[in-house]
Amino acid sequence: MSSRELILGRVRAALADVADDEPASWIYDRDADEHSRYARAGSRDPEALAALFADRCGEYRATVTRAERAGLGPAIAAACARHGASSLVVPTDLPEAWRAPGVEWREDHPSLDVHALSGFDGALTGCAVAIALTGTIVLDAGEAQGRRALTLLPDLHICVIGEEQIVEGVPEAFERLAPAARSGRPLTFISGPSATSDIELKRVEGVHGPRRLEIVIAG
Repeated sequence: MSSRELILGRVRAALADVADDEPASWIYDRDADEHSRYARAGSRDPEALAALFADRCGEYRATVTRAERAGLGPAIAAACARHGASSLVVPTDLPEAWRAPGVEWREDHPSLDVHALSGFDGALTGCAVAIALTGTIVLDAGEAQGRRALTLLPDLHICVIGEEQIVEGVPEAFERLAPAARSGRPLTFISGPSATSDIELKRVEGVHGPRRLEIVIAG
């Protein structure tokens, strides 16, 4: 008997007592019992969510600052100054108010190759949603985000997050990301600067993306 036949045989045996009219999909509200239910919405107010998100991002060694929407330019300029960044690559639809003076701005159009992207001090983008409980930013290639390579190759990523974009948990984030997922857009989940560890648990930063992450929460 082949491995394929063995697996299919076990599947058929497991389904032997299933009624023909039983739905093939699991429906949360109908099928879940008290032990399998989980919270799909949070209860914290926007200020508490922002504080929790900032705290969790700090644990990942990301730098988080707060700014009024009218003052995003100076806040971004300050983030650049902290890292000595004088050139940033940005998506073509980046809001003009985010473009701080004293920085060289280069739009990713036409699309830059990997060598050109690596030559910039950093990248500046927005995001699709941020998850407070996990300290995670999610990009979906939507407004003010550009393509995925933009935030993978430069060594610094500055990300602007609207306070209204912060949700408490993963289920809420997935609900917001559903339209992007259905349309086939790529989803990138970022929890702090790029970091990994080898078998000896030695932390190495910058292997899979930027070594430095600056987050500006716009309220």
